[in-house]
Amino acid sequence: MQSTSSSANSRAVENRAAGFWEQKTLGEMTAAEWESLCDGCGRCCLLKVEDEDTGDIYLTGLACALLDLNSCRCRDYPNRQTKVPDCISLTPDAVAELGWLPPTCAYRRVAEGRGLAWWHPLVSGDPETVHTAGISVRGRALSETAYRVARIEDFIVSDWPEMTDEMTEETTGEAEQRE
Repeated sequence: MQSTSSSANSRAVENRAAGFWEQKTLGEMTAAEWESLCDGCGRCCLLKVEDEDTGDIYLTGLACALLDLNSCRCRDYPNRQTKVPDCISLTPDAVAELGWLPPTCAYRRVAEGRGLAWWHPLVSGDPETVHTAGISVRGRALSETAYRVARIEDFIVSDWPEMTDEMTEETTGEAEQRE
């Protein structure tokens, strides 16, 4: 029986060799490939505020009640849109339209032709790298259920850490060269 680390590394090597995200457009991916692109950062599950005057969208530090704040995954993914009617279902078309997707988002990166970053689980083979690299909401977000939100604007996060180009631009090929 392989260790978890060994299994994760094997998956990373297999996925790097396959590189489906480099060979296909988002629209050409299978359902399994599409779902595997999610890096588990949880940023799309943060509540957002839209400025009625400008249309600008701001992230808050409050997460959807269904987001597990440790794993940064939905607690009830198959039923999320029934339980949370305004939950966004990402599609290839939606990725192009949702300007609030962070520049670190794998769907956005692939759509823009930037490939996957070194910390993406498909590249690293480890679902923890998205957290250790500081990309995820782990340790930064609060559940919307834990607070009575009179003014959601009070929870806007103006200093949400964004990765610099140097930190996010390393792609699959560059990671392979390091090894």
